[in-house]
Amino acid sequence: MKTLHLLRHAKSSWAAAELDDHERDLNDRGRRDAPRMGRALAGTALPRAVYCSSALRARRTLEGLCDGWPALAGVEQLIDPALYTFDWQDLMDWLQDLRTPASAVLVIGHNPALTDLCNQLVGRQALDNLPTAGYLCFSLEIETWSDCTEGLASLDGWQFPRDLP
Repeated sequence: MKTLHLLRHAKSSWAAAELDDHERDLNDRGRRDAPRMGRALAGTALPRAVYCSSALRARRTLEGLCDGWPALAGVEQLIDPALYTFDWQDLMDWLQDLRTPASAVLVIGHNPALTDLCNQLVGRQALDNLPTAGYLCFSLEIETWSDCTEGLASLDGWQFPRDLP
């Protein structure tokens, strides 16, 4: 059994139009939501590893999560340029190539890839749009990540910033 945690990066800034998309930072709402989500998720099961897109907004989201969820700072964190993708199939391929024995991982990435991956994993339209800083948790009845494929996951939980007090 594997547990997959997905989190979309927090709200990014468009203030510096000259910046490459990869280099965009968080805006004020994103800087506020990331630690709030960290505090909200602090009561959940701690993933064994965090894999984060190399985009600045994703890395800043991870920092904010750790501010709100200090225990997360103690788990293995890997920045992976392959997670800077907007295509669900790239994420599925990445998961199938994941060579960790960890039973639970957190992936911080981008839309529409995460929304589409969610719907592919559960085998139906479960979500229209994963909002910024939105979190999803899946259980997969698989032995290794290479067994991950469409329709095998159960969406067990979610948390969105708009639902936080």
